[in-house]
Amino acid sequence: MSAEAGTAAPRVAARLEEVADGVFAYTQLPGGWCVSNAGVVVGSQGALVVDTLATEPRALALREAVDRRWPGLARTIVNTHHHGDHNYGNHVFGPGTPILAHERAPEEMAEAGLALTALWPEVEWGDVRVTLPTVTFAERARVHVGGRAVELLYVGPAHTTNDVVAWLPEERVLFAGDVLMSGCAPFNLMGSVAGALTAVDRLRALQPRTIVCGHGPVAGPEVLDDAADYLEWVQWLALEGRARGMGPLEMAREAGREKFEHLIDSERIVGNLHRAYAELDGGPLGRPLDVMAVYGEMVAYNGGRMPQCLA
Repeated sequence: MSAEAGTAAPRVAARLEEVADGVFAYTQLPGGWCVSNAGVVVGSQGALVVDTLATEPRALALREAVDRRWPGLARTIVNTHHHGDHNYGNHVFGPGTPILAHERAPEEMAEAGLALTALWPEVEWGDVRVTLPTVTFAERARVHVGGRAVELLYVGPAHTTNDVVAWLPEERVLFAGDVLMSGCAPFNLMGSVAGALTAVDRLRALQPRTIVCGHGPVAGPEVLDDAADYLEWVQWLALEGRARGMGPLEMAREAGREKFEHLIDSERIVGNLHRAYAELDGGPLGRPLDVMAVYGEMVAYNGGRMPQCLA
């Protein structure tokens, strides 16, 4: 089944696609900055919604898509990580809706606040809010949707320190959050390049058939190889840059854009190199870096322009 979600924000269409019986990917293509995906798992007693998108219009369109097809059912939300483009819409599902996330997510959500709205003030954000998770866990949790078990697995630090994936073992469907992005450059500035490679190995061991990434089209297991190839390239560049006495921005410019030119949001290489350089210095994976300073270098890499955001 596929259908257009009619009230999605302009410029980027939303699509609800059934990827297994009662399991749906809600995609917004092509999936660049803040144009994220969601997931819906439906049972006889309720629906599980994986992530709630970036803007109020987009979150309302997601809610409408769910309500139009499965009215009256209870809702449970999973936030795959703390970034606002995956949870600014939590509140549109109403007070009292359970929201599950990793135990580190609430603190990081509160600290980040509505920072994305300042980065892209031209976006029609609407009434976005920081609505914190109500149920947290450390390593894994299980949610039952009707007779179906959905496994929630902590796989961070990877994209962030608090990455959670939703895994349906019988259907072999994986909702990967931003640990995996289809057709988009990975982004590990606030997580870990090395940790992301470990996460890719863990997810590959699950042997998923269908992967709904945090951004971009629905994919198969090939997206795991694509992510690993990119992340290993970043690590190689960091080693080369350090050996040549070059900083992350200089090394990103030296590397060019040809090797992964098919991936959108190429400026993320700067942030990823900052993280990879930090990991060469040792210390805990995912330790805080000066994110805003790195964003400034990403803008410089992008010719002085903020990356385009179609949210």
